[in-house]
Amino acid sequence: MSAPQNIGPKRLVVGAHYGVKDWVLQRVTAVILVIYTLVLGIGALVTPEFTYENWVRLFNFEVLSFPLGKLLAMLAFISLAYHAWIGVRDIWMDYVKPTGIRLALEVLTVLWLVGSVVYAAQILWRI
Repeated sequence: MSAPQNIGPKRLVVGAHYGVKDWVLQRVTAVILVIYTLVLGIGALVTPEFTYENWVRLFNFEVLSFPLGKLLAMLAFISLAYHAWIGVRDIWMDYVKPTGIRLALEVLTVLWLVGSVVYAAQILWRI
């Protein structure tokens, strides 16, 4: 009779292994979104009037030929997509029990989020 292998430091840990890492990443992305919202709000307040040219100027803000406005917007979009991924993935894991359906929903979610980020980048770099 062999000794049980699933106890102590040799315990088999199963599951998603997300926990603290995703909790921290979701808080970091939330802070990035708050900072970007404040920057965008201040930019909107100091803009004399809401015209297309002024909004384009806000996103084309450069520091030493560095496209800071576009990069901040892109960072915010990526943060939003990752933040949404963690939340939606947890919903699928908690409420959709059939593995095949959950996997399909997760793949569709990733495709939609990646497509949204690519579309946002295309729009940002076109203006």
